[in-house]
Amino acid sequence: MAKDLVCDMEVDEKTAKWKTVYKGKTYYFCAPGCKKAFEEEPEMYISGGGSHEECGCGCGHHH
Repeated sequence: MAKDLVCDMEVDEKTAKWKTVYKGKTYYFCAPGCKKAFEEEPEMYISGGGSHEECGCGCGHHH
């Protein structure tokens, strides 16, 4: 299992619908809004600087 760095939800790499490659590493997401948020500021999420407040991306989790 991989962790969605935007909302901290666990995501199965084999069935994940949303993923992106950044600097040669694949990141997996629970929803398109989480993927979009990561792609807009990847370094913030990689460094653990995400806000974890409700973002309205539609995934139903706090960011």
